[in-house]
Amino acid sequence: MTEVSRVSGLIQRNRRITGMSAVLLPFFSDHSVDWVSFENHIQRTLDSGLTPAVNMDTGYINLLDERTRLEVLRRTQAIASGRMFVAGAFVSDRPGAEFQAGAYAAVMEEILRCGGTPVIFQSFGLTQQSDEAILQSYRTLAGYSDRFIGFELGQMFAPFGKIYSIDVFRGLLEIPQCIGAKHSSLQRDLEWERLFRRNEIRPDFMVLTGNDLAIDMVMYGSDYLLGLSSFAPDLFGLRDRMWSAGDSDFYSLNDVLQYLGFFAFRNPVPAYKHSAAMFLKLRGWISEDETHPRSIRRPDSDRHVLREIIEMLRPWEERLVVT
Repeated sequence: MTEVSRVSGLIQRNRRITGMSAVLLPFFSDHSVDWVSFENHIQRTLDSGLTPAVNMDTGYINLLDERTRLEVLRRTQAIASGRMFVAGAFVSDRPGAEFQAGAYAAVMEEILRCGGTPVIFQSFGLTQQSDEAILQSYRTLAGYSDRFIGFELGQMFAPFGKIYSIDVFRGLLEIPQCIGAKHSSLQRDLEWERLFRRNEIRPDFMVLTGNDLAIDMVMYGSDYLLGLSSFAPDLFGLRDRMWSAGDSDFYSLNDVLQYLGFFAFRNPVPAYKHSAAMFLKLRGWISEDETHPRSIRRPDSDRHVLREIIEMLRPWEERLVVT
């Protein structure tokens, strides 16, 4: 069997897609958080049929102080009203640091207390270990929660990130409390490899694509936890429903959303958060297109291209109004 035929065999038509959307944390020009716009975006994400993911990279988790991080959780809990949401469990450290199980336990408890499911962000102390030590660290974290999501993060997003060996991924499949793992290598072949292993060993385990440059990975059996979907949770929800219904318009909408992804997630990749802020302001969904003061920005000229993409998406917005 050729590799091409193996991959094509992964395609699952009419599958119901689980979409998790990393919610942008919007800011005012004085660097204070625009909480009203944030709350509206949480509600908009839920209304679109997606699961909000807060305190993720899109929400500047590695740049937030404790007070802001906790406020994000409290406000999300109030709006979700018992519906599922996930949140990043982040521990800040330095290269050469030891794995801090106690610190992870504390932030996981904060998330659980607010009704969320923890997404275990990587840290230097976690990723700079041997494969077996990494797996043992996840087994330790499994003792603090009956549900959590793993996370492989490429270094184009953060210096503490690491894409695990396939043996580590297989080990995650064997931890019952780990219900899925976000994969952010931006490489299809690595994600396909994980889908093959998942299908063989634990079909209910979620491979959550974080590949904003290949959002059609959902066709092959991946679900998603994307930053790109924060630009347009309404249209991602529509796209997902099209796939489930066997609607061929899925491909046309997916193409435009992918064009947006290629533009927004070009190098330097972390600047996509400014792209998101500009896009959401142009859509009239947030008040200002500011970012966290320590975040990388895009050139102002990007707004022209983003306006063009919004016009390309207009027919799909109109379809949502009709339906």
